[in-house]
Amino acid sequence: MRDLLIKDLGWKLFSLFLALTIWLTVHKISEESEIIPAMEAGPTVTIEGLPVTVVSSTADVHDFRVGRAVTVTVGGPAEAMTNLETGQIRALVDLTDVTNLANAKTLTRPVAVLTPEGVSLISVTPSSVDILPPPRH
Repeated sequence: MRDLLIKDLGWKLFSLFLALTIWLTVHKISEESEIIPAMEAGPTVTIEGLPVTVVSSTADVHDFRVGRAVTVTVGGPAEAMTNLETGQIRALVDLTDVTNLANAKTLTRPVAVLTPEGVSLISVTPSSVDILPPPRH
């Protein structure tokens, strides 16, 4: 039994040291990779009641309305978020690919959000809105 512990003791200690070094290196790298995204994320800003603009083809001049405004949450580096103005965030609904809009009673479309460079969209609520056709006279 004593030979089991003492035989090749130098190699056993070297293997233990090497295993510990590898484990500490991997552990440190994994901690750093978790910290970096949190630092890059920076602060977030939530804009409530952001109006949604309807984008349609130039041939379609109807006055379509959006059923409601949206709430948008954006984030980015601290310097980009400090200089951010509400007017730089735009919510759009694209109707350029929809045909026969005049006969539609209600149409639900996804909301696209445009943000300035360096600012990322985190969430938009609701993600789609109802498009209401103009009233008929």
